[in-house]
Amino acid sequence: MQIANWIKYGKWEESIGEIQRSRSVFERALDVDHRSITIWLQYAEMEMRSKQINHARNIFDRAVTILPRCMQFWLKYSYMEEVIENVPGARQIYERWMEWEPDEQAWQTYINFELRYKEIDRARSIYQRFLHVHGTNVNNWIKYARFEEKHGYVGNARAQVAENSFNYDAWFDYLRLLENEECPRDEVEDLYERAIANIPPHEVYKACLNVIPHKKFTFAKIWIMFAHFEIRQMDLPAARKILGVSIGKCPKEKLFRAYIDLELQLREFDRCRKLYEKFLEYSSENSNTWIKFAELETLLGDVERARAIFDVAVQQPALDMPEILWKAYIDFEINAEEYEKARDLYEALLQRTNHIKVWISLAEFELFIGNVDGARKVYERANRALENAEKEERLMLLEAWLEAEKKIGDINAIQKVENMMPRRVKKRRQIQTEDGVDAGWEEYYDYIFPQDQAAKGSFKLLEAAARWKQQREQMAKEAQAVTDDRDKERAGGDESDHEPNDKVREGDSDTDLESSSSDSDSESTSSSTDSQRST
Repeated sequence: MQIANWIKYGKWEESIGEIQRSRSVFERALDVDHRSITIWLQYAEMEMRSKQINHARNIFDRAVTILPRCMQFWLKYSYMEEVIENVPGARQIYERWMEWEPDEQAWQTYINFELRYKEIDRARSIYQRFLHVHGTNVNNWIKYARFEEKHGYVGNARAQVAENSFNYDAWFDYLRLLENEECPRDEVEDLYERAIANIPPHEVYKACLNVIPHKKFTFAKIWIMFAHFEIRQMDLPAARKILGVSIGKCPKEKLFRAYIDLELQLREFDRCRKLYEKFLEYSSENSNTWIKFAELETLLGDVERARAIFDVAVQQPALDMPEILWKAYIDFEINAEEYEKARDLYEALLQRTNHIKVWISLAEFELFIGNVDGARKVYERANRALENAEKEERLMLLEAWLEAEKKIGDINAIQKVENMMPRRVKKRRQIQTEDGVDAGWEEYYDYIFPQDQAAKGSFKLLEAAARWKQQREQMAKEAQAVTDDRDKERAGGDESDHEPNDKVREGDSDTDLESSSSDSDSESTSSSTDSQRST
């Protein structure tokens, strides 16, 4: 029961995407019972579901080392390698298994494996080894006899070699046949010498290269095969010369890759640096080349040189895949634990693009280094920056934000993000053909964000205030126009009545006297009031 709980725990961690934690749970379970077949198998299957093939290989290697007599481990291990089409790897596993001299079923499984890939000679060799271990059972001899009756020996090997001396498969079959027949040593050695004598000469490759018009096009495979041929002849300088000439005549990515791989296998890292520099002179927009160059320097321990390469790379005006270059640069800084530099790179990238994946990646980076407040600030910045973006992108951002808050476990923050989530509504719109003809209506889903609604409300308020202000200004203008008209009318009346009659003049004088007297009274009253205040 305890083992079942460990397995459930590990599967639960896997279901929520915590692969590292699930791996830790299974390792702790193995500490409890390292001989449990179920734990080993579930652990390996978890790694395979996560597409971590190397981890699964490591687990199976540990399992077969501890429990070599458990057939399930060997079968699962070989089946995994066969599924990923690693036939040599599966064959190697079977060979390791056969070293333990397992039961008859294991040998028969190995034989069937070789027969599936038409490897008759290998199957025959396995049968012979099988009979050395389990030869006491008569049925095994009968199976071998039926196998030979069905497939038979390679009887025409000598004829095939005579017909085509460059048929190397026939030479190998012929040699294995003589070795299995326990022929004299001199005869086998003579056959090896005859096979070696039929090596393709240099002239074949040279003639082929002379035929190809390299100024118009070329075949990188011919150059690479020629170089490999020279390597098999132990003539490394000639191989380097061939690849150098090929790059000079027709610089192609495949040729550069082959030359660099050759120097890497020879551990000639200075030559690799020079080749990468030439490669980048020819194709500076190739992001993968910049990344491989920086990875080489990182592998050699020269972090500053790798950083300088990345700096130059991201400043290139044209790149075929800039996103993977920036990602590689940021991952490089994170692996070097240079978190401030990684943050600066994110900010520099955001100045170039406002892509949602960059924002989410920056927030996840802040969470990775334990900066929860920084991650929230990033999500808030992204939410403001993407206000005019596609609604699906805004929804993706809020979903990522909500998922992050759930992992943090802050109830208030979760509620805040949930309040920002949009409503999903169904709408209809008219569709038209390319000719502009109406083709009916279609339904679609739209998202209504609360912050958009609030922005619309404040916008309406501002519109109302602007209309009110405009009305006030219009009313003031109209009132001013009326006042101006009255002043003009009064001015016109005074000019027309320049010599008024006596009655009017007397009335006017009385009015003036009264007004002047009233003015004097008001002045005296005000002066007396001022004197009283001063007193």
